[in-house]
Amino acid sequence: MKPILTVEFSANAAGRDFNEESVTIHTPEELFQFVAPGGGCEKIPDEVSEIQFTFLPPEHPNTINTIADRPATLSLGMAYFSGPLSEIVETSQQILDKAGRGELSLAFIEAISAGS
Repeated sequence: MKPILTVEFSANAAGRDFNEESVTIHTPEELFQFVAPGGGCEKIPDEVSEIQFTFLPPEHPNTINTIADRPATLSLGMAYFSGPLSEIVETSQQILDKAGRGELSLAFIEAISAGS
């Protein structure tokens, strides 16, 4: 199965920037397992100052509604979601829904609330 998303973590320590691509995600369910309580998101070091969620281009482009595949970025605190507009919109709706149900880890809630 091809990945649909990559997650890259950035940190700044001792005046140096560090980037590490450390997670590939294959399904939306896998993404929400990562940001759920007990998921991998809780293991992110405190030094991380930015998380980039990058959706890969769709395997089959949307030929009926080309706006759906236009590049977009959603910034939530220190988390940035980039990729096709349709993926960004769908993911943001799921984040809202899961936050309301208490299905997101405190670490992820803090990451998307950073600076607010």
